[in-house]
Amino acid sequence: MVEKITAVFNGKVFYPSEPIALPTNTRVRISIEILPPVEHQTVSFLQTARSLNLEGSPDWSANIDKYLYAK
Repeated sequence: MVEKITAVFNGKVFYPSEPIALPTNTRVRISIEILPPVEHQTVSFLQTARSLNLEGSPDWSANIDKYLYAK
């Protein structure tokens, strides 16, 4: 199977621009093609939030004050 993806390299790791449907620890072969810089790439808040892969209680939004300020 051959699939082309776009990714960003931060100096250490390649981050794909969109989710990739591969099982964890799948071996792949990567060829590098340097793309021209994008003039102004906007990233939506939803893309940023999803990329964080946060996990937690399903009631976070309902009880945000409890989780932020509880002692």
